[in-house]
Amino acid sequence: MTGGKAKAVPRRDAVRNRDTLLGAARSLFAEQGLDVPFDDIARRAGLGNATLYRHFPNRAALIGAAFAGLLDATAKAARRARREEDAWGALLGYLTSVYAELAADRGTNDLMTTAIPGIEALDALHVEHRRTVASLMARAQEQGAMRTDV
Repeated sequence: MTGGKAKAVPRRDAVRNRDTLLGAARSLFAEQGLDVPFDDIARRAGLGNATLYRHFPNRAALIGAAFAGLLDATAKAARRARREEDAWGALLGYLTSVYAELAADRGTNDLMTTAIPGIEALDALHVEHRRTVASLMARAQEQGAMRTDV
């Protein structure tokens, strides 16, 4: 034994409650945007506010968890696009996928177009996005597929 404390395994009901809250949050975010009241999320999940705050002490924590998969998938798409040979095609494909996500629901649009302090994955994605667009534009210009004055 190394003397460190063992990490507690969450109870099944706690995991179920967290998953239920995330589902309710994603649904309401899609319908109403990221400013939906916590009371509405807890009510939609069929749980109390205390349960919501126990799992997510603030809005940034809830938003970060609710959109973790999307943020990760978008960052991976950016890295894939930068590896493609045809920079113009990669730029079009990447931006098409990003804008499709933005149009898919109000919460995603709010997430990607608003600065939300405290969500590290979102901050990292913004850096990844800027790097991807700048790199692909420069390469597309070098390849003659994009005007140089853009």
